[in-house]
Amino acid sequence: MSEDETQRLDKWLWCARFFKSRGLANKMVGAGRLRLSGKVVAKAHQLVRPGDVLTFPQGPHIRVVKVLFLAERRGPAPEAQTLFEDLAPIEAGADKSDRPKADPAPAQRDPGAGRPTKRDRRLIDHLRSADE
Repeated sequence: MSEDETQRLDKWLWCARFFKSRGLANKMVGAGRLRLSGKVVAKAHQLVRPGDVLTFPQGPHIRVVKVLFLAERRGPAPEAQTLFEDLAPIEAGADKSDRPKADPAPAQRDPGAGRPTKRDRRLIDHLRSADE
């Protein structure tokens, strides 16, 4: 494809494998949560060209990608990764620090002691809040 050609934004996002379906890409664009070269886009039929910069949320991260090529088809992931340049790559170690901490292990009780009473539960909650 030559550089003068354009492609629909939702189709390019789907071909570049940012979304599992074209419908999901369409919803993201329609919600007004995507920027094309700094301007908010609300229509999925917006045309994208090589050199455009896209900014959009994906999970807990903000993706900033530069369009290098237009897609001819939705191919395998290695082929899709050649369509764009990631300007703000997601760090591998950042995933673990962004997640909320899991609840601590439940309090240990003797076998056969039954369920905790309301008073026991309040004491357990008090101990947990003192640890934090």
